[in-house]
Amino acid sequence: MLKVRGISTYYGNIEALHAVSLDIAEGEIITLIGANGAGKTTTLMSICGLTPPRSGDIEFHGQSVVGMKPDRIVQMGLVQVPEGRRIFPNMTVLENLELGAYLRRDRQGVRQDLDYVMDLFPILAERRTQMGGTLSGGEQQMLAISRALMAKPKLLLLDEPSLGLAPLVIKQIFEIIRKINQEQEVTVFLVEQNANQALKLAHRGYVMENGRIRFNDTADRLLNNDLVREAYLGL
Repeated sequence: MLKVRGISTYYGNIEALHAVSLDIAEGEIITLIGANGAGKTTTLMSICGLTPPRSGDIEFHGQSVVGMKPDRIVQMGLVQVPEGRRIFPNMTVLENLELGAYLRRDRQGVRQDLDYVMDLFPILAERRTQMGGTLSGGEQQMLAISRALMAKPKLLLLDEPSLGLAPLVIKQIFEIIRKINQEQEVTVFLVEQNANQALKLAHRGYVMENGRIRFNDTADRLLNNDLVREAYLGL
């Protein structure tokens, strides 16, 4: 589904990604783990067209998206939930969700997906007329994921969905991610600092260090890799 081939991304003259390559197959949950500042968010921003790479290529369903406008990439079915949620705080829950479907024209499908996310996160149904900025951190994360689902993604990119959340909420969010993958057949690319939880959820994983991919393997093997366990799992 997604092929990233040797991308190098810069901020000014600083090279943030060094010839990064990775693959995501349809139906998988893939996680990218690493320390703060390793380049994980930059990888997502490069894929989404917000910080295009200077070299290398990114193919989504066989079509290069390098140089493509971000809204066109979303229309293709590649949708990101950004770090920090970034909901619209002065708009209601319902208005945030409707904006997620802004590029769609299938009204019946939009209504069905609205019902689906309300069933997925019943608290959003209860608070549909409440301003997004008044929600708790966990509720805002639920809203951010739901808003992305309203765009009808084929590949959902999640950037640190557990950041700043209580353990019980983190468990709920990760269970929902698995449910979305299985029920909606949405492929998931998960960027996480909570490496233990991410690897338990994922099929395969990549470990990033200083803008480079250091390891890639099945999630089970990475969980049992001594170097990964010591550096990222605290074991």
